[in-house]
Amino acid sequence: MTLEELAATVTEIKDRMEIRDLMSRYGRAVDRLDKDLLLSVYHADAVDDHGCYVGDPQQFAECALSMHAENNTITQHIITNHVCDLDGDTAHAETYWMYVGMNRTGQPYSMGGGRYVDRLEKRDGRWGIVARKCLMDWTTGGRADGLTHAENAAIADMEPSTRDRSDPSYQRPLEIRPDRFGHVDPILAQRREARKKSPEAMALLDYD
Repeated sequence: MTLEELAATVTEIKDRMEIRDLMSRYGRAVDRLDKDLLLSVYHADAVDDHGCYVGDPQQFAECALSMHAENNTITQHIITNHVCDLDGDTAHAETYWMYVGMNRTGQPYSMGGGRYVDRLEKRDGRWGIVARKCLMDWTTGGRADGLTHAENAAIADMEPSTRDRSDPSYQRPLEIRPDRFGHVDPILAQRREARKKSPEAMALLDYD
């Protein structure tokens, strides 16, 4: 192995480690309701398609953290299988997740599993997500059983996963459909506005 080949191998290993660490930081950020940490996994011009919300990282952070603060006393986003295709300063990744949330009302807990499908770029030495699709592969007991409305809304609006090469994880480059930009589940939007008018509800959302 030449010095050039060694340097390229070390760079690839470093890139893969940084991308894998980014995925774990995302789970930690959501579970700790840490907005700054959550934003650190994205580039500022990223688009996240999470079903119930499609748009930029700032608005997604508000939507996701407020939803979990309102509906759950604790959450765990567990990262498992991870595949990453590197191409210079661009990468496509598929990362499996499992989710458990202890609910404030209704069923004691919610569970589900799926995948984050990402396109990432390294800019000025920092890897960040530029496009993300959140896919739901399974939930406990079907769509409604044990899930909050917010979770059901997210599932209903998510792009479906498939068991063949039409699955979004095969798309190169990964793109978010322009007609989905700005989508927010209408009931979630109404509840978000209601929370802003309620000091008691806003006290639950003190994640800044």
